[in-house]
Amino acid sequence: MSSKIYVGNLPYSVTDTSLKSNFAEFGGVTSAKVMMDRDTGESKGFGFVEMASPEAAQSAISALNGVSVEGRRIVVSLARPREERAAPGAYSATGYRASNRPDVGYGNGGFGGGRY
Repeated sequence: MSSKIYVGNLPYSVTDTSLKSNFAEFGGVTSAKVMMDRDTGESKGFGFVEMASPEAAQSAISALNGVSVEGRRIVVSLARPREERAAPGAYSATGYRASNRPDVGYGNGGFGGGRY
């Protein structure tokens, strides 16, 4: 079992240090990171906490999932691995696609190809 936790629906006032201190009572916290918007520098409302052990992670999930923080019910669960995805218009093992939309391109009707 993993010890990385996803924390969602966070109030925008939560910082890395406050997130770390809230999870520290359930065991050792290796890292705590609130995800920030690149352009504005404001919180995106979710973050990740890595606990020292899977047991500490499970106890934190059990205790904190659904708890109200500043009027928002936070979601606490095991973090899933990041899914690999190709950029639009990129070459992949299945071949090149100019778009991820199946209705755009040649052969699907009319001048220009798309269904409009």
